[in-house]
Amino acid sequence: MMRIVILGAGQAAASMAARLRANGHDGPLTVIGAESAAPYQRPPLSKAYLLGEMGVDRLVLRAPEWWREQGIELRLEECAVSIDRARRKVTTDRGEIEYDALALTLGAAPRRLPAEIGGELPGVHVIRNLSDVDLMAPEMQPGRRLVVIGGGYIGLEAAAVARKLGLEVTLVEAAQRILGRVAAPETADMIRALHRAHGVEIIEGVTVTRLTGDGRVTGVTLGDGRTLPADLAVTGIGIMPETDLARNAGLALDNGIATNEFGQSSDPAIWAAGDCASFPWRGGRIRLESVGNAIDMAEAVADNILGAARPYIARPWFWSDQFDAKLQIAGLGTDYDRIVTRPGDGAHGGSVWYFAGTELRAVDALNDARAYMIGKRLIEAGRSPDPDLVPGVPDLKTLLA
Repeated sequence: MMRIVILGAGQAAASMAARLRANGHDGPLTVIGAESAAPYQRPPLSKAYLLGEMGVDRLVLRAPEWWREQGIELRLEECAVSIDRARRKVTTDRGEIEYDALALTLGAAPRRLPAEIGGELPGVHVIRNLSDVDLMAPEMQPGRRLVVIGGGYIGLEAAAVARKLGLEVTLVEAAQRILGRVAAPETADMIRALHRAHGVEIIEGVTVTRLTGDGRVTGVTLGDGRTLPADLAVTGIGIMPETDLARNAGLALDNGIATNEFGQSSDPAIWAAGDCASFPWRGGRIRLESVGNAIDMAEAVADNILGAARPYIARPWFWSDQFDAKLQIAGLGTDYDRIVTRPGDGAHGGSVWYFAGTELRAVDALNDARAYMIGKRLIEAGRSPDPDLVPGVPDLKTLLA
């Protein structure tokens, strides 16, 4: 009758709880989350939910009765305060709960601009959870001027939704180009062209020095001296793994809560999965911010809590919907030394193939599902096509032969 407690009530928590029950764990199982909503999908928040095309009922991962039928105690609007590793107890703002195995699926928090430069002015928003989007959505009115700060996927998705809703949108990226940390220049070129074709102004290589306004944001001052008028602003400058509980409990940290290949922290009774956890990868260590990783790692950890001793082997994949285009990514585009591109069928489409020597590392496919699926199959099988064949081969399926 092992007592399992999961802290954090997002995608990873829901996947882990379901896997534990499916694997036959019939002991006490508790999921504790700070939000008022039951575990829900986060990716649609900056897309379909913000557009008003998806309601909360479709965001929720499991119906309320499922939690009851599975005998899982789902405790919402409850914040974990500390972990007593010696006594194997978690203290929350409502009391204490004992555990035999504790899983941390705490996710990540958005980076915010400092208050001293106007980062906390009303009208300045982040996009991470349901309440963030519920606060911002009423402000997304046609004709209003939005400044998006940050040219990563969250910022670009917010810019696309705002344009579809009829706002005037300017996106500012401090680095020399958008998607600088996560994609090759060739992918960034396709995404930039897509946004400009839809009327988004993109300013790259310029910092934000201050958000101005008396009681509410009215402008964004740039490092080159310009001030952009703003009725509202969205900051999409990255996220930070939630590690305070782990740090205060004395767990090892390394770009998140450091786990071994089984998802186990430096305390054998404490496990971690999802955005908050880093794990071994190709002789180093990585942390992946994606739904796929949250699900797969959580399920592996559930297996291992119950004794499977199954190493977690990540198979990274990602996606981003912008306007009516879909960017699909297979693999991890790091440590590459060669890029090969292949044109797509439409004006905004094509694929970007990342190679390290002759090894295929990743594929970015914009409006090109075939390139994505074939690239994903190749990467997961550990196979690499001849880079010189990719651009011109008439049928990509022949690369699988």
